[in-house]
Amino acid sequence: MVDLQDLRNEIDSIDRQMTELFEKRMEISRKVAEYKISTGKKVFDKEREKKVIEKAKDMTHNDFNRHGIEELFQQIMAMSRKLQYQLLEENGVAGRLPFIGVDELEKENVRVVFQGVEGAYSQAAMQQYFGDKITSFHVEHWRDAMEAIAEGAADYAVLPIENSTAGSVNDMYDLLVEFENYIVGEQIIRCEHCLLGLENAEISDIRTVYSHQQGLSQCKSFLQEHRDWKQIPLENTAMAAKKVAEDGDVTQASISSAFAAKCFGLKVLKENIYSNKANSTRFIIVTNQRIYQKDAKKISICFETPHTSGSLYNILSHFIYNNLNMFGIQSRPIPGRNWEYRFFIDFEGNLNDSAVKNALRGIREEATNMKILGNY
Repeated sequence: MVDLQDLRNEIDSIDRQMTELFEKRMEISRKVAEYKISTGKKVFDKEREKKVIEKAKDMTHNDFNRHGIEELFQQIMAMSRKLQYQLLEENGVAGRLPFIGVDELEKENVRVVFQGVEGAYSQAAMQQYFGDKITSFHVEHWRDAMEAIAEGAADYAVLPIENSTAGSVNDMYDLLVEFENYIVGEQIIRCEHCLLGLENAEISDIRTVYSHQQGLSQCKSFLQEHRDWKQIPLENTAMAAKKVAEDGDVTQASISSAFAAKCFGLKVLKENIYSNKANSTRFIIVTNQRIYQKDAKKISICFETPHTSGSLYNILSHFIYNNLNMFGIQSRPIPGRNWEYRFFIDFEGNLNDSAVKNALRGIREEATNMKILGNY
């Protein structure tokens, strides 16, 4: 019988040889980087890497090893590229990032657009972020807001990007790709739904309640205590409050915010009627300028990957090897290309950080259509 310890000793010996060869290969990669720095050649040579992998696969003796050696060499070459990107950054050969750092955003005497009607959570987010010394107006659709800043009718737009309960606002990701607008800030608003009625109304008077469908769903437990109430969904919670105020019917109520109550002169009949006490919406502040605050700490990007095995993994490894913390990842279908996707990633960092520059350079060379959506 073969002795297990002898086999382990053989593996240890092979591992030592592999480690020595790996370090030797990386030293040669360093010299390759020095050559590319002096000649201006790109780090990523897709055809060269493909030939190296195919040659290595041809030296194997079965399908299992053929697949394994392909994965192994993909990772070895990915690490070689990352070393070369780091050396490029250290030598000041940085990729072009056409964003201008500013000390702070102008928040007074600016024009701001928000989507929805007065009393909407987006208006509350706008006021919390900018204060009162602004000129603001509202539009019906998110696209209208993006067009307003793209055309210069507004300096900034305040738009929802994610709800902690309902998830991402998918259409907003698509608009960020379509328009040359950029994220420069964010504001998180707690969705603290209240029951609103007329000034002379009491809860016992209510027979009909209006809200956005999500507002009704998020207050399901409270509404189950009033099964005789008719629930009618509207386009948003602020519109529901507006309807109650305009109709002047004491039997009507809305599920909206306390902010909406102030906007439309309604009375808060009951506070905190929502089930998820942590329910919040994240709003982004968008402009048509490629700027970022010098103390910004979050970066959003999007990119497409080749429709091949391991392509997304290789892109994400740039965050790992540069010690960058990812906050989230989303995917959206690419129009006209069935079953292919565009990825959106939020991660920690500043565009002036060397690790960020290094990661973005690698992603830009290896992904397709990478776009920096903002640093904020």
